[in-house]
Amino acid sequence: MNEKRHAMARRVPAVPRRAFLADVGWGFTGLVMGAMLQREGRANVGAWAPPTGQPHFAPKAKSVIWLFMNGGVSQMESFDPKPMITKYAGKSISETPFADVQNPKKLADVREFAKGQNTTQRNTLYPLQIGFRKHGESGIEVSDWFPHIARNIDKISIVRSMWTTDNDHGAQTQFHTGRHMLDGQFPTLGGWVHYGLGNLNDNLPQFISIGAREYWNRRDGSYLGPAHDAVPLRIDPENPLDFGRPEGGVAIAEQQVSYDLVKRLSGLRGVEYPSDPAMAARIASYELAFKMQHSIPRVLDFSDETAETKAKYGLDLPHCKEFGTQLLAARRFVERGVRFIQVQHGGGGAGQWDAHGGLKGNHEKNSLAVDQPIGALLEDLDRSGLLDETIVLFATEFGRTPGAQGSDGRDHHPFAFSVWMAGGGIKRGVVHGATDELGFHAVENRHYVTDIHATILQQLGLDSRKIEVPGRKRLAIDHGVPITEIIA
Repeated sequence: MNEKRHAMARRVPAVPRRAFLADVGWGFTGLVMGAMLQREGRANVGAWAPPTGQPHFAPKAKSVIWLFMNGGVSQMESFDPKPMITKYAGKSISETPFADVQNPKKLADVREFAKGQNTTQRNTLYPLQIGFRKHGESGIEVSDWFPHIARNIDKISIVRSMWTTDNDHGAQTQFHTGRHMLDGQFPTLGGWVHYGLGNLNDNLPQFISIGAREYWNRRDGSYLGPAHDAVPLRIDPENPLDFGRPEGGVAIAEQQVSYDLVKRLSGLRGVEYPSDPAMAARIASYELAFKMQHSIPRVLDFSDETAETKAKYGLDLPHCKEFGTQLLAARRFVERGVRFIQVQHGGGGAGQWDAHGGLKGNHEKNSLAVDQPIGALLEDLDRSGLLDETIVLFATEFGRTPGAQGSDGRDHHPFAFSVWMAGGGIKRGVVHGATDELGFHAVENRHYVTDIHATILQQLGLDSRKIEVPGRKRLAIDHGVPITEIIA
Protein backbone atom coordinates (compact mmCIF):
# COMPACT_ATOMS: atom_id res chain seq x y z
CA MET A 1 0.00 0.00 0.00
CA ASN A 2 2.80 2.42 0.91
CA GLU A 3 4.60 1.62 -2.35
CA LYS A 4 1.41 2.45 -4.30
CA ARG A 5 1.15 5.80 -2.55
CA HIS A 6 4.80 6.60 -3.26
CA ALA A 7 4.26 5.74 -6.93
CA MET A 8 1.26 8.06 -7.14
CA ALA A 9 3.26 10.82 -5.48
CA ARG A 10 6.01 10.39 -8.08
CA ARG A 11 3.44 10.85 -10.91
CA VAL A 12 2.02 14.13 -9.44
CA PRO A 13 4.38 17.08 -10.07
CA ALA A 14 5.22 19.25 -7.09
CA VAL A 15 3.43 22.60 -7.03
CA PRO A 16 5.63 25.58 -6.11
CA ARG A 17 4.38 27.47 -3.07
CA ARG A 18 3.89 30.76 -4.97
CA ALA A 19 2.01 29.02 -7.78
CA PHE A 20 -0.20 27.30 -5.24
CA LEU A 21 -0.98 30.62 -3.55
CA ALA A 22 -1.61 32.17 -6.94
CA ASP A 23 -4.10 29.42 -7.78
CA VAL A 24 -5.81 29.96 -4.46
CA GLY A 25 -5.73 33.67 -5.24
CA TRP A 26 -7.80 33.00 -8.32
CA GLY A 27 -10.68 32.48 -5.93
CA PHE A 28 -10.26 36.05 -4.75
CA THR A 29 -9.66 37.16 -8.31
CA GLY A 30 -12.99 35.59 -9.19
CA LEU A 31 -14.62 37.78 -6.61
CA VAL A 32 -12.91 40.83 -8.02
CA MET A 33 -13.89 39.85 -11.55
CA GLY A 34 -17.41 39.27 -10.33
CA ALA A 35 -17.49 42.79 -8.96
CA MET A 36 -16.22 44.10 -12.30
CA LEU A 37 -18.87 42.12 -14.14
CA GLN A 38 -21.49 43.42 -11.75
CA ARG A 39 -20.46 46.93 -12.69
CA GLU A 40 -21.18 45.96 -16.28
CA GLY A 41 -24.50 44.37 -15.31
CA ARG A 42 -23.43 40.78 -16.08
CA ALA A 43 -23.43 39.07 -12.70
CA ASN A 44 -24.91 39.14 -9.27
CA VAL A 45 -22.45 38.62 -6.43
CA GLY A 46 -24.63 39.34 -3.43
CA ALA A 47 -26.59 42.04 -1.64
CA TRP A 48 -23.90 44.70 -1.95
CA ALA A 49 -22.53 45.58 -5.35
CA PRO A 50 -20.16 48.28 -6.52
CA PRO A 51 -21.58 51.09 -8.63
CA THR A 52 -22.66 50.16 -12.13
CA GLY A 53 -21.44 53.42 -13.63
CA GLN A 54 -25.04 54.40 -14.30
CA PRO A 55 -26.87 57.23 -12.46
CA HIS A 56 -29.52 56.24 -9.93
CA PHE A 57 -32.08 58.61 -11.44
CA ALA A 58 -32.30 60.92 -14.42
CA PRO A 59 -29.42 63.42 -14.21
CA LYS A 60 -29.67 67.10 -15.05
CA ALA A 61 -25.91 67.49 -15.41
CA LYS A 62 -23.07 65.44 -16.87
CA SER A 63 -19.94 67.30 -15.75
CA VAL A 64 -18.57 69.55 -13.01
CA ILE A 65 -16.01 72.36 -13.18
CA TRP A 66 -14.96 72.94 -9.57
CA LEU A 67 -13.23 76.31 -9.08
CA PHE A 68 -11.60 76.50 -5.66
CA MET A 69 -9.98 79.63 -4.25
CA ASN A 70 -7.36 78.60 -1.70
CA GLY A 71 -6.82 80.75 1.38
CA GLY A 72 -10.30 82.08 2.15
CA VAL A 73 -12.16 84.69 0.09
CA SER A 74 -13.75 87.50 2.12
CA GLN A 75 -17.51 87.14 1.91
CA MET A 76 -17.95 90.86 2.68
CA GLU A 77 -15.81 91.93 -0.27
CA SER A 78 -17.13 89.48 -2.84
CA PHE A 79 -20.78 88.37 -2.82
CA ASP A 80 -22.27 89.40 0.56
CA PRO A 81 -22.03 93.19 1.13
CA LYS A 82 -22.25 94.33 4.76
CA PRO A 83 -22.49 98.14 5.02
CA MET A 84 -22.78 97.91 8.82
CA ILE A 85 -19.11 97.04 9.18
CA THR A 86 -18.30 100.31 7.42
CA LYS A 87 -20.84 102.26 9.48
CA TYR A 88 -19.30 100.99 12.73
CA ALA A 89 -15.70 100.79 11.48
CA GLY A 90 -13.15 101.31 14.24
CA LYS A 91 -15.60 100.31 16.97
CA SER A 92 -15.43 97.04 18.82
CA ILE A 93 -18.19 94.56 18.13
CA SER A 94 -19.36 94.93 21.74
CA GLU A 95 -20.02 98.63 21.08
CA THR A 96 -22.44 97.89 18.23
CA PRO A 97 -26.05 96.66 18.34
CA PHE A 98 -24.73 93.29 17.18
CA ALA A 99 -22.60 92.27 20.19
CA ASP A 100 -24.43 88.94 20.46
CA VAL A 101 -22.57 87.55 17.46
CA GLN A 102 -19.75 86.76 19.88
CA ASN A 103 -21.97 84.79 22.25
CA PRO A 104 -19.79 81.75 23.15
CA LYS A 105 -22.66 79.39 22.33
CA LYS A 106 -22.59 80.67 18.75
CA LEU A 107 -18.86 80.02 18.48
CA ALA A 108 -18.98 76.43 19.69
CA ASP A 109 -18.96 74.68 16.30
CA VAL A 110 -15.27 75.33 15.62
CA ARG A 111 -12.81 72.47 16.19
CA GLU A 112 -9.23 73.60 16.62
CA PHE A 113 -6.66 71.65 14.65
CA ALA A 114 -3.77 73.26 16.51
CA LYS A 115 -4.58 74.60 19.98
CA GLY A 116 -4.74 78.38 20.12
CA GLN A 117 -4.19 79.03 16.40
CA ASN A 118 -6.58 81.38 14.59
CA THR A 119 -9.03 81.45 17.51
CA THR A 120 -8.40 85.05 18.58
CA GLN A 121 -11.53 87.14 18.28
CA ARG A 122 -10.97 90.13 15.98
CA ASN A 123 -13.05 92.72 17.79
CA THR A 124 -12.44 96.01 15.97
CA LEU A 125 -14.58 96.27 12.85
CA TYR A 126 -12.73 96.81 9.59
CA PRO A 127 -14.63 98.71 6.84
CA LEU A 128 -15.44 97.32 3.41
CA GLN A 129 -12.45 97.71 1.10
CA ILE A 130 -14.38 97.79 -2.17
CA GLY A 131 -17.74 99.00 -3.44
CA PHE A 132 -20.75 96.98 -4.57
CA ARG A 133 -23.24 97.48 -7.38
CA LYS A 134 -26.42 95.74 -8.49
CA HIS A 135 -26.22 93.80 -11.73
CA GLY A 136 -28.48 92.06 -14.23
CA GLU A 137 -32.22 91.68 -14.19
CA SER A 138 -31.92 89.99 -10.80
CA GLY A 139 -30.32 93.11 -9.28
CA ILE A 140 -27.89 91.03 -7.22
CA GLU A 141 -25.10 93.02 -5.61
CA VAL A 142 -21.56 91.98 -6.49
CA SER A 143 -18.22 93.47 -5.47
CA ASP A 144 -16.52 95.78 -7.97
CA TRP A 145 -13.56 93.39 -7.83
CA PHE A 146 -15.59 90.88 -9.91
CA PRO A 147 -17.07 92.80 -12.88
CA HIS A 148 -16.95 89.86 -15.32
CA ILE A 149 -18.70 87.49 -12.91
CA ALA A 150 -21.15 90.31 -12.17
CA ARG A 151 -21.93 90.58 -15.88
CA ASN A 152 -23.06 86.93 -15.71
CA ILE A 153 -24.92 87.17 -12.41
CA ASP A 154 -28.24 86.20 -14.02
CA LYS A 155 -26.72 82.76 -14.73
CA ILE A 156 -25.70 82.21 -11.09
CA SER A 157 -27.13 81.07 -7.74
CA ILE A 158 -25.23 82.56 -4.79
CA VAL A 159 -25.32 80.76 -1.44
CA ARG A 160 -24.44 83.30 1.26
CA SER A 161 -24.97 81.06 4.27
CA MET A 162 -22.13 78.52 4.24
CA TRP A 163 -20.33 77.40 7.40
CA THR A 164 -17.64 74.90 8.32
CA THR A 165 -15.83 73.78 11.48
CA ASP A 166 -12.09 73.98 10.69
CA ASN A 167 -10.60 77.38 11.49
CA ASP A 168 -7.27 76.57 9.84
CA HIS A 169 -6.32 75.65 6.29
CA GLY A 170 -7.34 72.05 6.73
CA ALA A 171 -10.66 73.60 5.73
CA GLN A 172 -9.37 73.24 2.16
CA THR A 173 -9.67 69.50 2.62
CA GLN A 174 -12.89 69.82 4.61
CA PHE A 175 -14.65 71.54 1.72
CA HIS A 176 -13.56 68.75 -0.61
CA THR A 177 -14.28 65.78 1.70
CA GLY A 178 -16.82 67.14 4.17
CA ARG A 179 -14.74 65.94 7.12
CA HIS A 180 -12.45 67.75 9.56
CA MET A 181 -8.79 66.81 9.31
CA LEU A 182 -8.89 65.57 12.92
CA ASP A 183 -11.25 62.81 11.73
CA GLY A 184 -8.72 61.32 9.30
CA GLN A 185 -8.65 61.04 5.53
CA PHE A 186 -11.77 60.58 3.42
CA PRO A 187 -12.69 60.60 -0.28
CA THR A 188 -13.26 63.96 -1.94
CA LEU A 189 -16.44 64.72 -3.84
CA GLY A 190 -14.56 64.26 -7.11
CA GLY A 191 -13.44 60.83 -5.90
CA TRP A 192 -17.04 59.84 -5.15
CA VAL A 193 -18.24 61.04 -8.56
CA HIS A 194 -15.44 59.11 -10.26
CA TYR A 195 -16.33 56.02 -8.23
CA GLY A 196 -20.05 56.29 -8.91
CA LEU A 197 -20.29 57.18 -12.60
CA GLY A 198 -18.97 55.64 -15.79
CA ASN A 199 -16.83 57.23 -18.45
CA LEU A 200 -18.04 59.76 -20.97
CA ASN A 201 -14.80 59.39 -22.97
CA ASP A 202 -12.54 56.33 -22.69
CA ASN A 203 -9.51 58.19 -24.07
CA LEU A 204 -9.40 60.87 -21.38
CA PRO A 205 -9.33 60.75 -17.57
CA GLN A 206 -12.71 61.33 -16.00
CA PHE A 207 -11.29 63.24 -13.02
CA ILE A 208 -8.68 65.94 -13.56
CA SER A 209 -6.96 68.30 -11.14
CA ILE A 210 -5.42 71.53 -12.42
CA GLY A 211 -3.34 73.91 -10.32
CA ALA A 212 -1.26 73.50 -7.16
CA ARG A 213 -2.67 71.42 -4.31
CA GLU A 214 -1.29 71.32 -0.79
CA TYR A 215 -0.07 67.94 0.46
CA TRP A 216 -3.13 67.39 2.66
CA ASN A 217 -5.49 67.63 -0.32
CA ARG A 218 -4.08 65.20 -2.90
CA ARG A 219 -5.49 61.76 -2.16
CA ASP A 220 -9.00 62.03 -3.58
CA GLY A 221 -9.81 58.34 -3.55
CA SER A 222 -8.83 57.65 0.08
CA TYR A 223 -10.46 54.32 1.02
CA LEU A 224 -12.13 54.08 -2.41
CA GLY A 225 -8.64 53.35 -3.72
CA PRO A 226 -5.97 55.22 -5.68
CA ALA A 227 -7.78 54.54 -8.96
CA HIS A 228 -10.17 57.32 -7.90
CA ASP A 229 -7.53 59.99 -7.33
CA ALA A 230 -7.61 62.91 -9.74
CA VAL A 231 -5.09 62.93 -12.59
CA PRO A 232 -2.93 66.04 -12.06
CA LEU A 233 -2.40 67.97 -15.29
CA ARG A 234 -0.25 70.88 -16.38
CA ILE A 235 -1.85 72.97 -19.10
CA ASP A 236 1.11 72.58 -21.41
CA PRO A 237 0.70 70.52 -24.61
CA GLU A 238 4.45 69.82 -24.63
CA ASN A 239 4.52 68.52 -21.06
CA PRO A 240 0.99 68.01 -19.69
CA LEU A 241 1.82 65.29 -17.16
CA ASP A 242 4.80 63.36 -15.88
CA PHE A 243 5.95 60.73 -18.39
CA GLY A 244 3.28 61.99 -20.77
CA ARG A 245 5.35 61.40 -23.89
CA PRO A 246 7.33 58.34 -25.03
CA GLU A 247 11.08 58.81 -24.92
CA GLY A 248 13.36 58.78 -27.96
CA GLY A 249 10.82 59.11 -30.74
CA VAL A 250 9.20 55.71 -30.17
CA ALA A 251 6.60 54.93 -32.85
CA ILE A 252 3.01 54.18 -31.83
CA ALA A 253 3.31 50.58 -33.08
CA GLU A 254 6.42 50.02 -30.93
CA GLN A 255 4.69 51.61 -27.99
CA GLN A 256 1.70 49.30 -28.45
CA VAL A 257 3.97 46.23 -28.25
CA SER A 258 5.54 47.53 -25.04
CA TYR A 259 2.12 48.37 -23.62
CA ASP A 260 0.76 44.88 -24.42
CA LEU A 261 3.75 43.27 -22.67
CA VAL A 262 3.32 45.41 -19.55
CA LYS A 263 -0.38 44.56 -19.53
CA ARG A 264 0.38 40.81 -19.67
CA LEU A 265 3.00 41.03 -16.93
CA SER A 266 0.71 43.13 -14.74
CA GLY A 267 -2.04 40.57 -15.26
CA LEU A 268 0.26 37.78 -14.05
CA ARG A 269 1.25 39.87 -11.05
CA GLY A 270 -2.41 40.54 -10.38
CA VAL A 271 -2.98 36.78 -10.04
CA GLU A 272 -0.51 36.66 -7.17
CA TYR A 273 -1.81 39.81 -5.48
CA PRO A 274 -5.48 39.98 -6.47
CA SER A 275 -6.63 42.16 -3.59
CA ASP A 276 -4.00 44.89 -4.00
CA PRO A 277 -5.85 48.11 -4.91
CA ALA A 278 -2.60 49.85 -5.81
CA MET A 279 -1.88 47.11 -8.37
CA ALA A 280 -5.35 47.39 -9.89
CA ALA A 281 -5.01 51.17 -10.05
CA ARG A 282 -1.58 50.85 -11.65
CA ILE A 283 -2.86 48.50 -14.37
CA ALA A 284 -5.77 50.83 -15.12
CA SER A 285 -3.48 53.85 -15.10
CA TYR A 286 -1.08 52.26 -17.64
CA GLU A 287 -3.97 51.61 -19.99
CA LEU A 288 -5.31 55.14 -19.63
CA ALA A 289 -1.84 56.69 -19.82
CA PHE A 290 -1.24 55.10 -23.22
CA LYS A 291 -4.44 56.69 -24.50
CA MET A 292 -3.75 60.02 -22.80
CA GLN A 293 -0.35 60.40 -24.44
CA HIS A 294 -2.16 60.98 -27.70
CA SER A 295 -5.45 62.56 -26.62
CA ILE A 296 -4.41 65.14 -24.01
CA PRO A 297 -1.93 67.13 -26.13
CA ARG A 298 -4.68 67.54 -28.73
CA VAL A 299 -7.05 68.97 -26.12
CA LEU A 300 -4.36 71.38 -24.95
CA ASP A 301 -3.54 72.56 -28.47
CA PHE A 302 -5.44 75.85 -28.69
CA SER A 303 -4.53 76.49 -32.34
CA ASP A 304 -8.13 75.92 -33.40
CA GLU A 305 -9.43 78.57 -30.97
CA THR A 306 -10.09 82.03 -32.38
CA ALA A 307 -8.06 85.04 -31.32
CA GLU A 308 -11.29 86.51 -29.95
CA THR A 309 -11.87 83.51 -27.69
CA LYS A 310 -8.30 83.57 -26.38
CA ALA A 311 -8.62 87.28 -25.64
CA LYS A 312 -11.90 86.73 -23.79
CA TYR A 313 -10.15 84.32 -21.43
CA GLY A 314 -7.34 86.84 -20.95
CA LEU A 315 -4.58 84.79 -22.53
CA ASP A 316 -2.99 88.03 -23.73
CA LEU A 317 -3.00 89.58 -20.24
CA PRO A 318 -0.15 88.74 -17.83
CA HIS A 319 -2.32 89.00 -14.70
CA CYS A 320 -4.82 86.34 -15.79
CA LYS A 321 -3.06 84.35 -18.52
CA GLU A 322 -2.35 81.33 -16.31
CA PHE A 323 -5.86 80.95 -14.91
CA GLY A 324 -7.41 81.83 -18.28
CA THR A 325 -5.39 79.07 -19.94
CA GLN A 326 -6.59 76.61 -17.29
CA LEU A 327 -10.25 77.53 -17.75
CA LEU A 328 -10.09 77.41 -21.54
CA ALA A 329 -8.61 73.93 -21.16
CA ALA A 330 -11.41 73.04 -18.71
CA ARG A 331 -14.01 74.03 -21.29
CA ARG A 332 -12.27 71.92 -23.94
CA PHE A 333 -12.11 68.92 -21.59
CA VAL A 334 -15.82 69.23 -20.81
CA GLU A 335 -16.59 69.38 -24.52
CA ARG A 336 -14.82 66.03 -24.90
CA GLY A 337 -16.61 64.32 -22.04
CA VAL A 338 -14.41 64.72 -18.96
CA ARG A 339 -16.64 64.25 -15.94
CA PHE A 340 -15.03 66.24 -13.09
CA ILE A 341 -12.43 69.00 -13.41
CA GLN A 342 -11.17 70.73 -10.29
CA VAL A 343 -9.17 73.91 -10.79
CA GLN A 344 -7.36 75.22 -7.73
CA HIS A 345 -6.35 78.87 -7.72
CA GLY A 346 -3.56 80.06 -5.44
CA GLY A 347 -2.80 76.62 -4.01
CA GLY A 348 0.16 75.63 -1.88
CA GLY A 349 0.42 76.16 1.87
CA ALA A 350 -2.12 78.59 3.26
CA GLY A 351 -3.27 79.74 -0.17
CA GLN A 352 -2.99 83.06 -1.98
CA TRP A 353 -6.34 84.43 -0.77
CA ASP A 354 -5.18 84.25 2.86
CA ALA A 355 -5.23 88.00 3.64
CA HIS A 356 -4.12 88.39 7.28
CA GLY A 357 -2.68 91.72 6.21
CA GLY A 358 -3.03 93.91 3.13
CA LEU A 359 -6.46 92.52 2.28
CA LYS A 360 -7.22 95.17 -0.32
CA GLY A 361 -4.07 94.52 -2.33
CA ASN A 362 -4.38 90.75 -1.91
CA HIS A 363 -7.98 90.46 -3.11
CA GLU A 364 -7.54 93.05 -5.83
CA LYS A 365 -4.65 91.07 -7.33
CA ASN A 366 -6.33 87.68 -6.98
CA SER A 367 -9.67 88.81 -8.36
CA LEU A 368 -7.89 90.27 -11.41
CA ALA A 369 -6.35 86.83 -11.96
CA VAL A 370 -9.64 84.88 -11.89
CA ASP A 371 -12.56 87.19 -12.72
CA GLN A 372 -12.18 87.60 -16.48
CA PRO A 373 -11.47 83.91 -17.17
CA ILE A 374 -14.48 82.85 -15.08
CA GLY A 375 -16.74 85.30 -16.91
CA ALA A 376 -15.46 83.97 -20.25
CA LEU A 377 -16.03 80.36 -19.14
CA LEU A 378 -19.65 81.03 -18.17
CA GLU A 379 -20.37 82.85 -21.44
CA ASP A 380 -18.58 80.21 -23.53
CA LEU A 381 -20.47 77.34 -21.92
CA ASP A 382 -23.79 79.18 -22.19
CA ARG A 383 -23.30 80.05 -25.86
CA SER A 384 -22.59 76.44 -26.80
CA GLY A 385 -25.38 74.99 -24.67
CA LEU A 386 -22.88 73.15 -22.46
CA LEU A 387 -23.87 75.18 -19.40
CA ASP A 388 -27.17 73.28 -19.39
CA GLU A 389 -25.29 70.08 -18.55
CA THR A 390 -22.20 71.43 -16.76
CA ILE A 391 -22.16 72.62 -13.14
CA VAL A 392 -19.69 75.41 -12.42
CA LEU A 393 -18.88 75.90 -8.73
CA PHE A 394 -16.96 78.86 -7.26
CA ALA A 395 -15.92 77.97 -3.72
CA THR A 396 -13.39 78.70 -1.01
CA GLU A 397 -12.43 77.12 2.29
CA PHE A 398 -13.95 79.68 4.67
CA GLY A 399 -14.61 83.43 4.88
CA ARG A 400 -12.82 86.22 6.70
CA THR A 401 -13.52 88.10 9.93
CA PRO A 402 -15.55 91.33 9.96
CA GLY A 403 -12.99 92.57 12.50
CA ALA A 404 -9.49 93.67 11.59
CA GLN A 405 -6.38 91.61 12.03
CA GLY A 406 -3.52 94.02 12.48
CA SER A 407 -4.17 97.28 10.65
CA ASP A 408 -5.46 96.09 7.26
CA GLY A 409 -6.20 92.36 7.21
CA ARG A 410 -8.88 89.85 8.14
CA ASP A 411 -8.42 86.51 9.91
CA HIS A 412 -9.87 83.06 9.10
CA HIS A 413 -13.64 82.86 9.59
CA PRO A 414 -15.46 79.49 9.45
CA PHE A 415 -18.83 80.77 10.72
CA ALA A 416 -20.01 82.29 7.43
CA PHE A 417 -18.90 82.52 3.83
CA SER A 418 -20.26 82.57 0.28
CA VAL A 419 -20.07 80.25 -2.72
CA TRP A 420 -21.94 80.21 -6.00
CA MET A 421 -23.06 77.66 -8.59
CA ALA A 422 -24.23 77.88 -12.18
CA GLY A 423 -25.45 75.49 -14.87
CA GLY A 424 -26.53 71.86 -14.76
CA GLY A 425 -30.09 72.57 -13.68
CA ILE A 426 -29.21 75.24 -11.10
CA LYS A 427 -31.51 78.27 -10.94
CA ARG A 428 -30.32 81.48 -12.55
CA GLY A 429 -30.10 84.86 -10.84
CA VAL A 430 -30.84 83.66 -7.29
CA VAL A 431 -29.52 84.55 -3.83
CA HIS A 432 -30.08 81.90 -1.16
CA GLY A 433 -29.38 82.16 2.57
CA ALA A 434 -28.19 85.12 4.58
CA THR A 435 -25.69 86.19 7.22
CA ASP A 436 -26.23 88.63 10.08
CA GLU A 437 -25.63 92.38 9.76
CA LEU A 438 -21.88 91.98 10.23
CA GLY A 439 -21.46 88.90 8.03
CA PHE A 440 -20.32 87.04 11.16
CA HIS A 441 -22.74 84.08 11.24
CA ALA A 442 -24.84 82.29 8.66
CA VAL A 443 -28.31 82.82 10.11
CA GLU A 444 -30.84 82.02 7.38
CA ASN A 445 -30.85 78.65 5.57
CA ARG A 446 -27.45 77.65 6.99
CA HIS A 447 -25.53 75.09 4.93
CA TYR A 448 -22.62 72.93 5.95
CA VAL A 449 -20.20 72.22 3.10
CA THR A 450 -21.61 68.77 2.28
CA ASP A 451 -24.91 70.37 1.25
CA ILE A 452 -22.97 71.59 -1.79
CA HIS A 453 -21.81 68.00 -2.36
CA ALA A 454 -25.36 66.69 -2.07
CA THR A 455 -26.64 69.30 -4.54
CA ILE A 456 -24.01 68.38 -7.12
CA LEU A 457 -24.56 64.64 -6.67
CA GLN A 458 -28.31 65.04 -7.10
CA GLN A 459 -27.83 66.98 -10.34
CA LEU A 460 -25.52 64.20 -11.57
CA GLY A 461 -28.18 61.60 -10.73
CA LEU A 462 -26.33 59.99 -7.82
CA ASP A 463 -27.67 58.93 -4.42
CA SER A 464 -24.66 59.04 -2.09
CA ARG A 465 -26.15 56.38 0.20
CA LYS A 466 -26.24 53.87 -2.66
CA ILE A 467 -22.51 54.15 -3.29
CA GLU A 468 -21.34 53.67 0.28
CA VAL A 469 -18.60 51.09 0.79
CA PRO A 470 -19.19 48.17 3.22
CA GLY A 471 -17.39 48.76 6.49
CA ARG A 472 -17.23 52.51 5.84
CA LYS A 473 -20.59 53.71 7.09
CA ARG A 474 -20.89 57.47 6.71
CA LEU A 475 -22.54 59.97 9.04
CA ALA A 476 -25.67 61.85 8.03
CA ILE A 477 -23.67 65.08 7.83
CA ASP A 478 -21.27 63.41 5.38
CA HIS A 479 -24.10 63.00 2.90
CA GLY A 480 -25.48 66.50 3.31
CA VAL A 481 -28.85 67.69 2.00
CA PRO A 482 -29.43 69.05 -1.50
CA ILE A 483 -30.18 72.78 -1.57
CA THR A 484 -33.52 72.45 -3.29
CA GLU A 485 -34.11 76.22 -3.26
CA ILE A 486 -31.41 76.72 -5.92
CA ILE A 487 -32.37 73.72 -8.08
CA ALA A 488 -34.51 74.59 -11.09
